[in-house]
Parts: sequence; C-alpha cells; structure tokens
Amino acid sequence: MPRTAELDIAEVAEQTGMTASALRFYERRGLIRSSGRNGLRRTFSPDVIDRITLIGCAQAAGFTLAQIARFLVASPGDAELRERMAEKARELDQDVARLTRMRDSLRHASACTHTPLIECPEFKSHIREGDTAR
Repeated sequence: MPRTAELDIAEVAEQTGMTASALRFYERRGLIRSSGRNGLRRTFSPDVIDRITLIGCAQAAGFTLAQIARFLVASPGDAELRERMAEKARELDQDVARLTRMRDSLRHASACTHTPLIECPEFKSHIREGDTAR
C-alpha cells in the first residue's frame, strides 16, 4: 500500500528508530528534507523512510555522511563519483567474501569435535579460502 499522508517528525523517528535530533541533523546536512510543518513539528513525505533506510545502509557499508550527501545528488555524468562508487563496491565484495569465510568457519566450529578447534583442517580451509597472502 503506497504511503501518502505526511508524517510528523515523531512518526518518522518511531518508524526509523532515530531520534528527532538526529533527523534534524540529517536535515541540516542536506540528507533529508522536511516538507513543511504541522504546528511546531516538522513534517516529511513518507518517502523519507526509504531515504533514511538507504542512508543507514550506506553508513553501515562505511560511507561517511558527506559521501552519502554527494551520492544522493549525483548525476550520471559525475565520472569521479562513479569511479569511487565502483571502488567501494569492490571493497564491499572483499568484505563480503571475508565475512562469508568467517561465517562458514564459525558454523563448522560450532559442531566440530576437533581439539583444538582452530587446528581443524576444515576450519582452516574456510579461513584460507581467498587468502592471497599464502
């Protein structure tokens, strides 16, 4: 069901888990924009929820708020930004591979009977996968 009614700042805070002060900070930084006021309270378009979700995802991936702000206003012709985005995508691929190896190792270790666990050949093989230093 599409969202149509304006949300006041308290509703946005509740739906996103952010504080009202953090939302005002995001607004000052140009990351989000209020659509008006309802009395003394800022109101936002329901689309702000998706934007805040994107911002949170980008932060979790290691982007700074300044980088996110630039990304949010980027045009297809911004070659420098596109190259930085491609580089970040490559870094994230490496992070995903590393975390996947660790997850697989931990899953194995949780059921492994080898003593000590870190000497288990299967555990070691999960860790070594993708290890270019060897």
